Amino acid sequence: MHQHYNNVKKMQLFSSNFKLGVLGGGQLGKMLLYDAKRYDLHTKVMDSNNEAPCAKIADEFIVGDITNYNDVIDFGNKVDVITVEIEKINTEALLELEKRGKKVYPSAKALQIIQNKSDQKQFYKKNNLPTSRFSNYSNLDELKSRFKKDNFKFPFVWKSSKFGYDGKGVKIIKSPDDLNFSYKNQCLIEELVEIKKELSVIVSRNVQGDIKCFPIVEMEFNDKSNLVEYVMCPANISDDIEKRANEIAKKTSEKFNMVGLLAVELFLTKDDDILINEVAPRPHNSGHHTIECCMTSQFDQHLRSILNLSLGETDLIIPGIMVNLVGENMIEGNVIYKNINDIFDIPGVFVHIYGKKKSRLNRKMGHITIVNKDINKAIEIGKKIKRKIKVIS
Repeated sequence: MHQHYNNVKKMQLFSSNFKLGVLGGGQLGKMLLYDAKRYDLHTKVMDSNNEAPCAKIADEFIVGDITNYNDVIDFGNKVDVITVEIEKINTEALLELEKRGKKVYPSAKALQIIQNKSDQKQFYKKNNLPTSRFSNYSNLDELKSRFKKDNFKFPFVWKSSKFGYDGKGVKIIKSPDDLNFSYKNQCLIEELVEIKKELSVIVSRNVQGDIKCFPIVEMEFNDKSNLVEYVMCPANISDDIEKRANEIAKKTSEKFNMVGLLAVELFLTKDDDILINEVAPRPHNSGHHTIECCMTSQFDQHLRSILNLSLGETDLIIPGIMVNLVGENMIEGNVIYKNINDIFDIPGVFVHIYGKKKSRLNRKMGHITIVNKDINKAIEIGKKIKRKIKVIS
């Protein structure tokens, strides 16, 4: 095994024939490519949308379906290391590529578990990782006949096991009437936990198992869309909670045998227990502020991890808040960032526009990071900016 690592170490990565393959061409990929460009690392990206944010920046951009077995195999055969910027990928193809000796980070096995929320919860239980009480069902009918036996009381949380994201595929069930919908696929329910704060820890682990956490952030969600509205760093928590959250994040990354980034979303309960909500095996919305706020950005750290380089320092240089810019228009149309020119005279403001030409309701279109030595000042400015800027069409 160590021989294999040493070969990666010896391989000339920069300004060479080495090719990094990225499955998914969205904004996470785009920001990853900025750092790849800085290293003159040759990148090849595949996405089904020929106008995806990565299309203009990748050295090679392939239009293909990342959920299609043959497309992923063809793509993987032509690169040296494969990584992902979204979970919804054909993992059978990734398993086959691993068999053929391709390096796939994160591993196909980790992606398979994380893709399925029922399997993800089972994984936490099996590995003694703290998470809320849950029950898995093969479909909604089974749930309806069994949830009382399983000792679940209203209200509880219903989730589809596969392909829910950004608040989709999640419902709060307050009464039997709320179960009056049809769902033929696997799903689960979770106890509705009383929470004080929602936290996120981004933890990076390289091929040889070195591990580092980024400073913990606090997330504030929009009640209507269930999307993250604000990410604040550092989180306003005690040293004890910080220490426990970091330990949980590291243990989770190790149990998944993760290579690359793992964003671990946590609930801090009213009794100060820490529970894992869910994880994402890639750069994450709750880590965008690291570009301006930390010694190393989450994107640089992901590259370091999957290329088995030493991990960068994650210390906070300056506190900050990240504000998501999401579409507010019901009908899809060409995007307009209303009032955005008015914020450029505010000190410590960094604007990131993802390059999606069409805006629609709740689509992530960009983000703004506000840094300030005083986190409360940054938060105040961030909330003012959020009220001012409207993403419409």
